Amino acid sequence: MITKSIPSLFTIGNLFLGIIAIILVFNEKPDYAAMMVIIAMLLDGVDGRVARALNAQSDFGKELDSLSDVISFGVAPAFIMYVVAFQGVNEAAAWIITAIFPICGALRLARFNVIAGVPGYFVGLPIPAAGGVLATLALFAKDIPVAAMMGSTLLLSYLMVSRIKYPNFKKVGIPRGAIWVIPIVVAVAVVLGILLPQHLSKIILIPLLLYALYGIKKNVDRRLSGKSRNRRLGKRMNGETPKSEHSA
Repeated sequence: MITKSIPSLFTIGNLFLGIIAIILVFNEKPDYAAMMVIIAMLLDGVDGRVARALNAQSDFGKELDSLSDVISFGVAPAFIMYVVAFQGVNEAAAWIITAIFPICGALRLARFNVIAGVPGYFVGLPIPAAGGVLATLALFAKDIPVAAMMGSTLLLSYLMVSRIKYPNFKKVGIPRGAIWVIPIVVAVAVVLGILLPQHLSKIILIPLLLYALYGIKKNVDRRLSGKSRNRRLGKRMNGETPKSEHSA
């Protein structure tokens, strides 16, 4: 019974850190708040793997994970961005954009739970990645115009509910005998997060941002290749032969 509860403990830890992140940002500690979101991402990344390693997967765990993700990677990052970057702008716009992000995150999770995905891929930007980008991007509020911050928030919201495919690394499992290492890794992450909240979270923004931009690039490539195929098809229908098909 205790073994079956271990994955849920990691999920609850994820939820706890999301709530702490909200409290920290309203206490004017955005660096620590962003770091809590990053550590919550770590917990979210291992709970499913631990469940598979222990053969403790359940519908309860799946639903708990989704509810936790809405708070930790939807609500918390949106509040971090709102408090750090959206103060002093049009209130209605700030409130609406802040609300859109967790709403799109919830829609993305609901779709993930009820629609079969593509093997090896996520359909739409996963909410942990979107939340991680938003929470750490907020730390650059002094260097980036608020309009760009608002646009980035809307773009991340769109990417979550889009049909763009993102690589799924969650299928990489953890050997049952290596589960004891996970608490050590989490403890080290917490210590580093406390000691280096600003620098570490800003560094982590780089791979998260590249992951988010990867989906945009793949979507652009797919659209360009589709247009190219349509042009070739159109030429064939008009009786034209593409140059590449002429024999030497």
